Amino acid sequence: MTSRAKFSEMANAIRFLSIDAVQAANSGHPGLPMGAADIATVLFTEHMKFDPKDPLWPDRDRFVLSAGHGSMLLYSALYLLGYEDITLEEIKNFRQLGSKTAGHPEYGHAAGIETTTGPLGQGIANAVGMAIAECHLAEEFSSEIVDHYTYCLVGDGCLMEGISQEAISLAGHLKLKKLIVLWDDNNITIDGAVSLSDSTDQIARFKASGWNTLRIDGHKPEEISAAIEKAKQSDKPTMIACKTVIGFGSPNKAGTSKVHGSPLGEDEINKTREALGWSNEPFKIDTATLDLWRIAGLQSGQKRKEWEKRFKGMEAELRGQFERRMRGELPADFETAMQSLKKDIAEKQPEMATRKSSEYVLETVNAAVPETIGGSADLTGSNNTKTKNIEVISPSDFSGRFIHYGIREHGMAAAMNGMALHGGIIPYSGSFLVFADYCRPAIRLAALMGIRSIFVMTHDSIGLGEDGPTHQPVEQVASLRAMPNLLVLRPADTMETAECWQLALEHASTPTVIALTRQNLKAVRADFEESNRSAKGAYVLADSDAEAKATIFASGSEVQIALDARDQLAEDGIPARVVSVPSFELFEAQSADYKKSVLGDAPVRVAVEAGVSFGWERFIGDSGIFIGMSTFGASGPYKELYDHFGITSDAVAKAVKAKLGD
Repeated sequence: MTSRAKFSEMANAIRFLSIDAVQAANSGHPGLPMGAADIATVLFTEHMKFDPKDPLWPDRDRFVLSAGHGSMLLYSALYLLGYEDITLEEIKNFRQLGSKTAGHPEYGHAAGIETTTGPLGQGIANAVGMAIAECHLAEEFSSEIVDHYTYCLVGDGCLMEGISQEAISLAGHLKLKKLIVLWDDNNITIDGAVSLSDSTDQIARFKASGWNTLRIDGHKPEEISAAIEKAKQSDKPTMIACKTVIGFGSPNKAGTSKVHGSPLGEDEINKTREALGWSNEPFKIDTATLDLWRIAGLQSGQKRKEWEKRFKGMEAELRGQFERRMRGELPADFETAMQSLKKDIAEKQPEMATRKSSEYVLETVNAAVPETIGGSADLTGSNNTKTKNIEVISPSDFSGRFIHYGIREHGMAAAMNGMALHGGIIPYSGSFLVFADYCRPAIRLAALMGIRSIFVMTHDSIGLGEDGPTHQPVEQVASLRAMPNLLVLRPADTMETAECWQLALEHASTPTVIALTRQNLKAVRADFEESNRSAKGAYVLADSDAEAKATIFASGSEVQIALDARDQLAEDGIPARVVSVPSFELFEAQSADYKKSVLGDAPVRVAVEAGVSFGWERFIGDSGIFIGMSTFGASGPYKELYDHFGITSDAVAKAVKAKLGD
């Protein structure tokens, strides 16, 4: 271990880089980096396995700063360790437009930032997903190739958020022994002392959730190091309660909420420099201290070389699969498998709920794409996310490819993000669409990060029937469509479901929500086509022989209603077109000419969807007709509900004729 004097200088380097950056930005949270600097110094210089020269080394340890407001702790450490993306100039530009040092850590901005954090509690759930990924890949490719830890630094706020309980109870159940959580136990939130709002015994809570727990002084490096070593020997995940002083070293603000989310101010900074014996100018680290950090950054280089030697010794096909999966590429024969499936669907023309269509498609997907890991939030038989060819992951066996998440939608979604971020895995999992609201913060972060998490959301409308308005999504599809960089897919039959699954898997930098029905649907696509028609977002499903008087746009289960309305209108001599709209986002990405050809020139435009109208104006304009929901649903058989709310082919035909008669 580094001498106490040198260690203090190394920890103070984090403290003062953080202090100076927050002061320069006149914005930020200096308290956590000052208080947790000793923890970070021990962790990064004595225990973690990583290589700044090869920051994407697959077998590196992962570090998640769940308390993302303390971002300068991470940025300071990355600079000091020699990560090229975080330069001193980036530190000086903290929180400035275009800098890599954003207010909260953002995945993709710089190497060493393993996930985007800031919304408290998300990071610890991401860490659970990363630890699951490590366990699974170690089973699949051997611990000679996959053998690393996931470390997560959490604050009091992370542990107050409800998602934290979902995450820690799942981790405890699965016995994720290579997950180590370090709690920055400083007893302060923005409002003041934690005791204002919480009196939870966190040690008892973690123990009750199946964790190993340790309590230490977070300012004593020997205790920190010994606790981490002890954690590595446990057969359970470990939470280390590190008692710290927020804003450590500040004579007048340490231990108070004043240092949590505001710059110290020049006067207090000078007093802190004096108190900690730091004589360097702002943003200046003396050469000796920087050298100690840079040497620490290089200490895993030999471990990486040894790993590369083992990796090169692997059987060639297995090595190639590992490399492909870590690159995020799909298998070479995936396209062929999907084409064969589509031919089979065209031949059989199955009539089934799209949730069952999804299960049918997943039998092919899971056979062709070995990196998929499915799951469900206690709705496996309803979501149909478990196929016959995959086994369940359990505490004693991580070789499976299906996770029973229990009733933990939020934790599930965030853990999926952690698996996607880890690499080598494509996570998908299911719940009811109405419970997308429980998953929403994690879905939003997946979209912000641009990662491939696939959310299977079934029971997608009033079509679920008797469970009633508490379970019938009305506004959910529209609200999800409003989210940037999220692909929302609502297929109309088994063929479109296959195409939507292919799109979800092929979009490596976009999360996907697939909205699926409970009720059976007829096949609306009779012929095999090699091209993926759903990839256009919207396409003409049924054209008119004569000049169209109306174009009917619909998604999912309402496409059949549109087709029936078209037939009724034809009987009355009114030619109409039907456009299937599985994805608003993909349609918006098409050329102006293509969009114009799909929208057409018919004088009447109608949109049909068993949800709210928000967003459909892009298809029908201000003068178009919307047939859908404007209230919450009701309890009853689904066919009666469609009649009750006027979402029928008769209603569509009647509305078209009335409009033409105006």
